[in-house]
Amino acid sequence: PMSPPRPQPPAATLRGFLDAHFASAEDLAAAPALAELLRRECAGLEASLRRLEAQLASGSASWLARSAEARSGLHRIRSQGGDIPAGDQGEASAPGVELPAIVREIQRIDTIRLYAEATLQLEALVGNLEDAAYSIVRPASKLNLSSVLRRASNGVEQKQEKLLQAVDAVRDIEQELVRISTSRPQWTNLIVAVDSRVDKTLAILRPQALTDYRALLAALGWPPSLSSPDMEKDKYSQVPNPLILMNEANKEKYSESFLALCALQHVQANREVRQCQMPAATTPSLSDSKYFDKTACLDNGLWAIDELVHPIVSRMEYHFSKWSEQPEFIFALVYKITKDFMDGVDDILQPLIDKARLVGLSAKESWVTGMVKMLLGYLETQIFPALVTSYHHTDDKLEVHSSWMHLNDQMITFDKRMQLLADSGIQKVALVSEGLSRSLSVFSIYIGHSDWLRIWADVELNSAQNKLKSELEDEASWLCSIDPQDELGHQESTAKFLLSTREDYKAPPVSEFVVKTASAMIERSHALPTKGTKIQYCRSTSVQFLNDFFVLLHERCEALQLPNTALQEESLLKASYAINAARYCEYVVREWDEDTAFMELGAHGNYVDEIAFLVKLGTDFLEQIMSSILIEFEDLSWDYVQSIGSSNEQSLPDDQVPDEENLEVSPGFVASLEVLRERTTKLKLYLNSKDFLDLWRSIAEGLDYFVYSSIRWGQVKFSDPAVVQLRVDSKALLRIFRPYCSRPEAFFPFVTDSLKLLTMGETDAQYLLEALKNGKDDGKSGLRQHGLHHVDGSQAVNVLRSRKSGG
Repeated sequence: PMSPPRPQPPAATLRGFLDAHFASAEDLAAAPALAELLRRECAGLEASLRRLEAQLASGSASWLARSAEARSGLHRIRSQGGDIPAGDQGEASAPGVELPAIVREIQRIDTIRLYAEATLQLEALVGNLEDAAYSIVRPASKLNLSSVLRRASNGVEQKQEKLLQAVDAVRDIEQELVRISTSRPQWTNLIVAVDSRVDKTLAILRPQALTDYRALLAALGWPPSLSSPDMEKDKYSQVPNPLILMNEANKEKYSESFLALCALQHVQANREVRQCQMPAATTPSLSDSKYFDKTACLDNGLWAIDELVHPIVSRMEYHFSKWSEQPEFIFALVYKITKDFMDGVDDILQPLIDKARLVGLSAKESWVTGMVKMLLGYLETQIFPALVTSYHHTDDKLEVHSSWMHLNDQMITFDKRMQLLADSGIQKVALVSEGLSRSLSVFSIYIGHSDWLRIWADVELNSAQNKLKSELEDEASWLCSIDPQDELGHQESTAKFLLSTREDYKAPPVSEFVVKTASAMIERSHALPTKGTKIQYCRSTSVQFLNDFFVLLHERCEALQLPNTALQEESLLKASYAINAARYCEYVVREWDEDTAFMELGAHGNYVDEIAFLVKLGTDFLEQIMSSILIEFEDLSWDYVQSIGSSNEQSLPDDQVPDEENLEVSPGFVASLEVLRERTTKLKLYLNSKDFLDLWRSIAEGLDYFVYSSIRWGQVKFSDPAVVQLRVDSKALLRIFRPYCSRPEAFFPFVTDSLKLLTMGETDAQYLLEALKNGKDDGKSGLRQHGLHHVDGSQAVNVLRSRKSGG
């Protein structure tokens, strides 16, 4: 008799499944529960299959109907307008008239076909993603059968395989969505619908993947202890790094888990890039231009590395809680832990990042970013709220301000040290490495808390104002030492018109204190990670501080009451040094405003109003000084100028011309000249060279106009002795300005031209007078021939008529 056929052994996967769940006789008690769970899963899969079959049948029927219509339309075209059913167009019409409508209908049908094909393809891809995600999260279902079901020995590997399948599915979906958004941008509803389903799936998939990754880290002994026996003996040692101590088998498991998690984050980053590039991005947070770069999507840290940081937090916070009043210890501990694990992170994780093809990402930077984010969270929840409360409710503002300043000083130092760790061993372009990125800066805490930024700015401004107040208590801070070289002649002074330092501008020490204080505030603003926060901080600190000082300069000058009081040397000194301070500050602020760092900051033109204020301040008070000197000169010389050319000023007979070399200055003119010489000499010592140049020239022009306009031309008659006396007096006036200019007569054009007319030969004078009376060319050509370029024809006639022999 024939023996019955031998039963085939179960498949290897089935044997593995049974071995995993029935490892011992005690596991047989769980068989009913396992069978029930399998029946439910099979029923769910069958229901999904029937639903998909129904959708496929419906879609196929719709497509076949449209296809039949398209074939009918094509048949009518080929028959060149044969019999057309009446239902198609009502009455028969010419083929040429119906053809465009038929083409449009065919295009519409083809578009529907393409839409249906894309929908079916995306439905299949999303289904693959959901199936893979379901198989990963299934052991963590609501039934919680952990007491019944045990993981198979290869369960971790199976989960990693399913996770990679899910990543591949997302990647395929993204490729299809990119194709659709490029070729069919009007299919927005389809894209949004797919994105919604994918987002829901990823929202389930990511937490489960992170949970599995954390479990693996815990099995590897992470996090390590933050203390060691050597520390108890006051010996510094590095914290042992489990990543370095892994054996080959564990290293392989960890590598696979790390790569799978990086792959999941990578496809998520690609989705964010694609979503923000859509014509109508539906997510406002993705409209930031930062997300247009794939690497930028990852610069806030890698999930896999962030999960290395999170377990360390609870252990570090135990120490943090003891140092709330000593933040320097908090920053020192974070820096130490970051540095101790840096080599292991770089040696183990950087090759994995390169293998994951995350181009441009650094394991060191990601590790530093993760540690900074951890510290940022603690500062945001524990340290800063306590400081803010103290700021608003404590009467001892000095102590609170000191705490704010100390904390921010520590943050600046910490940021710089962490940046050096992140950049260690990496060659960077200078422009890229300048400043800290948003992801690496602990000052990111101010981005989401503008009120905290305002408090910090207020503390900084208050501190600077208090220091300035102490500085101003000493009146010597407004005085500037006088360089003996300033008393040299014109040739030695020409080199001092290129001014750049406080000494060049003869500005008082307080101006340099203000500039350095404002510069320190600006330097501190560089620690802030965004342009907006930097500009807000600068406007609330350095700009406000400078404005307060500029107003103080204005008030100091106004208090002198230059136009309303007798001019004194002390007033000249105070006004000059205040003007010098304004000019020096103006120079520095212009330098800042044109600096490339300010342009990159977006603060170019930030000081336009301040510069305009300083320019006006200097100009206004220079005009007041000039006006005061001219008024003083007028008061002292009024009697003299009124008597110029009159008979009582002529002590010699008209026919006897005095010796000009031995003739003295008119007695009534001496006092005014001495005072003028004293004023200009002091101003040269006190004022900066540029403003003094403008001032003495303006004074000279004002004196020229005063002397010329005060003479009663045409009414008085100048004899030869009177002309000589006027020339002697004029030379004395010019001599005052000769140390500042080789040809001061150029700045006394009316007096000079008048003397030329008065000393002109009799024949030339008569000829010129006749020419001017005839009015040819207004006498301009005749005046130019005699070297007269400033007086006009009528003025020249009046001067010529004042000659003793003039007509």
